[in-house]
Amino acid sequence: MQQVKNGDTVKVHYHGKLTDGTTFDSSEGREPLEFEVGSGAVIAGFDNGVTGMAVGDKKTIHIPVDEAYGAKQDDLFMEFPIDRFPAEMKPEVGMQLNMSDGQGRNFPVVIAEVREETVVLDANHPLSGEDLVFDLELVDIKGTPSLIITP
Repeated sequence: MQQVKNGDTVKVHYHGKLTDGTTFDSSEGREPLEFEVGSGAVIAGFDNGVTGMAVGDKKTIHIPVDEAYGAKQDDLFMEFPIDRFPAEMKPEVGMQLNMSDGQGRNFPVVIAEVREETVVLDANHPLSGEDLVFDLELVDIKGTPSLIITP
């Protein structure tokens, strides 16, 4: 029976949860996630979790923060003047916004704190600082082509 190895393209159904059981993502009702193992398309712990699985296998994996989205980085918190927000917008903790980096690239931020004259924005990935749990079911493996040498 073929087992997943680095370089294989796989299809997997998943249910992603925080360690408290809160669901943050799931492929339920959608096509399975397809990716090449080891290509960097998914977090390292997910790559490691599917390696060695065979089609039809189901398992639960626990991914520590360093194999997921990493620790929260202090340099990704920034203060933004409250008077630069639109007058009709009342900034609130937890509010999600999009910012531009000046080169036309947008990135998501979350309001972490509202102060008298500034708002603290968090540009870390929403799952940074979290250990993650995934229930996996391997649906398909497309192996890397074998090299056949003929005389």
